Amino acid sequence: MKQRPLGKTGFQIAPIIFGGNVFGWTVDEKRSFALLDAWVDAGFNAIDTADMYSAWVDGNKGGESESIIGHWLQAHPSKRDKVLIFTKVGGDFRDEKRKGLKAGYIRLAVEASLQRLSIEAIDLYQSHFPDETVDDEETLSVYQDLIKEGKIKAIGASNYTAPQLDRALKIAAEKNLPAYQTLQPEYNLYDRFGYEGAVADLCLDHTIGVIPYYSLASGFLSGKYRSEADLGQSQRGAGIKKYLNPRGMRILAALDEVSKGQNAKPAEIALAWLLTRPAITAPIASATSIEQMASLKKATEINLTPDEVILLNEASAVLPTD
Repeated sequence: MKQRPLGKTGFQIAPIIFGGNVFGWTVDEKRSFALLDAWVDAGFNAIDTADMYSAWVDGNKGGESESIIGHWLQAHPSKRDKVLIFTKVGGDFRDEKRKGLKAGYIRLAVEASLQRLSIEAIDLYQSHFPDETVDDEETLSVYQDLIKEGKIKAIGASNYTAPQLDRALKIAAEKNLPAYQTLQPEYNLYDRFGYEGAVADLCLDHTIGVIPYYSLASGFLSGKYRSEADLGQSQRGAGIKKYLNPRGMRILAALDEVSKGQNAKPAEIALAWLLTRPAITAPIASATSIEQMASLKKATEINLTPDEVILLNEASAVLPTD
């Protein structure tokens, strides 16, 4: 599988990253192991998670996803050299004391993540959300120390706006601190406009690798959800209702048309479209079955024609009537 450079991190990654938010949520540990094995066997090499996954599930405390990945690596030590582990810090564990980007908190959080993941160094450590109560210099300074100590290898940001990312990059340059080398925004064929424009331009200007999440709009772009009656098909159904509008239906119709021409599924086309976008290195996508895993691999093999890209772009544009 052809790999892509991830910004200036020095990492080369396959075109899709496994989204570990499902571990400990919609898939148990046994199924997670099978999916991770299949992921590596298919030629993929990056896994994204976060320290607070999946604290939103009743009965969970957070850290479940990292722990499952750690148990998998303990069971298969040889696979550590085959995968890059990305995790995030600063997300809310549903506990006011366990979130944010203060240096002292990051120090505690990174040790907890390393222990759960059963690794000596985190390949990409990301600020999960911007924290306006903390100066960028404080956060970047502790990251610098952790890099020197060999506990993390590279840093990235998630959910940062253009002004927030630009400020952090300028502080890094002025203070000779490590700069964010990646960005993880919400971006897909429907949710385009928080990333396109100023954020995308900034990432291109600074050679920042972009690894978007919600690449399939919580599953809406799979085409399985076309009416409110379909929302009960998964635990994500409630979050998909917002897409059931005229623009969403236009997008699904365009995906259907391109799918027929490519002999592919709508989800595969939606991921292939992301891989045509400026600065996008690899979208993050989850799978809960081996069949879905095969679909993710097929998405990396699709070459959309210029006309197909135009059709998808036009269908997902916001019209005055929307």
